[in-house]
Amino acid sequence: MQYLHTMVRVSNLEDSLDFYCDKLGLVEMSRKDSERGRFTLVFLAAPDDVERAREDRAPMVELTWNWDPETYHGGRNFGHLAYRVKDIYATCSRLAERGITINRPPRDGYMAFVRSPDGISIELLQRGDPLPAQEPWASMANSGTW
Repeated sequence: MQYLHTMVRVSNLEDSLDFYCDKLGLVEMSRKDSERGRFTLVFLAAPDDVERAREDRAPMVELTWNWDPETYHGGRNFGHLAYRVKDIYATCSRLAERGITINRPPRDGYMAFVRSPDGISIELLQRGDPLPAQEPWASMANSGTW
């Protein structure tokens, strides 16, 4: 068995691409528009997985945008997507500077959570051992849910 991708339905493709690519840093690998099915599929890979995504078409996130308006509820019931990052503090700083709320700050130097425009929780995990506690993160309170 091999992990291929996770599909996430999105209500606004441009907002979602802004979040996942421009802010979170994922890379668009492919896009398919289906006129007959009235949907667009966009496959994204984490920067460190781009080569594997090209070779194996995995692991990726598939954004599915249905052209006919739909309202999606309960992104939290999905669970979450998780990505390993090189520096949890730098990643969270970059996201915060781009207007993303850090719902669960990396107080422990290891784990943080943010949410996509559709309410999908994204877990960020420090590569290797936790980093030493660092302000302002160490004393920052949670914001909302994740």
